[in-house]
Amino acid sequence: MSPAPGGWPRSLHGRGGAGGSAERGGRRAVKPPRRALLGPPVPAAPLDAAAGSRCAPSPGSPAMAEPPPPLSGPARLSYSLGHFLNDLCASMWFTYLLVYFHAVLGYSTTHAGALLLVGQVADGVCTPLVGYESDRSAGCGRYGRRKSWHLVGTVCVLVSFPFIFNPCLGCTEATPQWAALIYFIPFIVIFQFGWAATQISHLSLIPELVTTDHEKVELTAFRYAFTVAANITVYGVAWLLLHFQLGHSGPTEQLGKPDIHVFRNLALIVVAVGAVFSLLFHLGTKERRHPQAWLLEPEEHTPLLQKGHKSPPRPLLLWKHWLREPAFYQVAMLYMATRLIVNLSQTYIAMYLTNSLMLPKKFIATIPLVMYISGFLSSFLMKPINRWIGRNLTYFMGLLIILAFASWVALDSRLGVEVYGAAVLLGTGSATILVTSLSMTADLIGSNTHSGAFVYGAMSFTDKVANGVAVMAIQNLHPCPTQLCCAGCVEFYHWVMVVVTGGVAVIATVCLCCIMVWPIRVRFHDVSVLPLAGAVPGEAGSTEERSRSSTVN
Repeated sequence: MSPAPGGWPRSLHGRGGAGGSAERGGRRAVKPPRRALLGPPVPAAPLDAAAGSRCAPSPGSPAMAEPPPPLSGPARLSYSLGHFLNDLCASMWFTYLLVYFHAVLGYSTTHAGALLLVGQVADGVCTPLVGYESDRSAGCGRYGRRKSWHLVGTVCVLVSFPFIFNPCLGCTEATPQWAALIYFIPFIVIFQFGWAATQISHLSLIPELVTTDHEKVELTAFRYAFTVAANITVYGVAWLLLHFQLGHSGPTEQLGKPDIHVFRNLALIVVAVGAVFSLLFHLGTKERRHPQAWLLEPEEHTPLLQKGHKSPPRPLLLWKHWLREPAFYQVAMLYMATRLIVNLSQTYIAMYLTNSLMLPKKFIATIPLVMYISGFLSSFLMKPINRWIGRNLTYFMGLLIILAFASWVALDSRLGVEVYGAAVLLGTGSATILVTSLSMTADLIGSNTHSGAFVYGAMSFTDKVANGVAVMAIQNLHPCPTQLCCAGCVEFYHWVMVVVTGGVAVIATVCLCCIMVWPIRVRFHDVSVLPLAGAVPGEAGSTEERSRSSTVN
């Protein structure tokens, strides 16, 4: 008896593994364990060129049956350091980009907004493309594919980010602003590509390092803890630089060209600290292969069905099927509105503090710090509140807090010390709706994790492009685009903070109502394989479902 393709005896394919011939064929070829007959045959593992042995163990072997050992404490810690550079740069990008280019360098509001728009669009385009290529690549030599992409992204961020927060090299006072924009755009695109590559590869490492849900949650918690530390670091260092710069140069409390070196030094410190943490990540994190990955790539001659199946194979929900799901668009709209509130408020809070409230420039460091700490502390309450009142009402509670902040800002145009209380409201509400919207996205994906990267990539694309377009629209509405500030911009930034929080919160409320009326539910069902597996013909499903399954399977 000659073995079938993939190293299995042909009698197993013909008789489903039952009978004496299958047993005899198994002794002559490869004797698979009996439980392997419940699923499709596994293709033969490729030979390792260096070792001359198979890379993946056979099904049912102890190496495949037993999960890999849990990560040690130092390994978990080193993994958590891998996104620290990204978090540092993202905090500085959203909070200080417009302030730096408009209030410090003196660029027009339109040009400053155009730079942020270019960055957001580049990030939105690069994120799904990097994820797709990262899944296809094999890595660089013995370096894993995830760590290879992480290294490429880290290098891109390190070499580009300092140039963004540094004046145009070779430019003079007579250099037109459009020429300086052309100078900054390549650095912004390289930075956003590197940021996306680092983010996607770092997230993709989680299921490759650990296998249980508990370990995945633990790694995510470690990762979020360092995100908090990164934001606190940026705002703390910014406060120190502004504070000592004040004592060195005099009592100036408004932003201007003398503050160029403050943002330049902040960017250099961010890059230096992030580089050290990235190095520790690459030294301490060992990317390993999971044998289960071979189950996802059967050979050409591998049979699709076995008569021994007790149940049909689980259908695969591909990216094009998500586009037919109404729930996909419901969650995407809610997530986009959430990100608009969080990112736009973070982007314009510094302009609001310095131009509308006329507060000293040190407040552009202390107020974002208060916002982030309050949001971090409130995130600990999300789990019990979700269990008590559910996701929808938790999100609605966050919207009420956002609306309370917007009402406070709208009614009091001259906030003083009270701005700290308003910052607590904004930070708490933003954290609540962001954490809950991410949970809703996870609910939408459910067990369809094989296409989860597309869902997250699509959500990321919509929110980044929407944020860039919204910033550009706001910048074009500025009453004095060519001046640092005028009488009109005092009220302008005041109402910008009201609209980007309260106005968008109303849109988010409408999206939430749609989800409450039509709950999140994936309607795709693939049952066309049931008759082939010996099911009752009446359970076969509709013609549309059968046509979908032929594409999936």
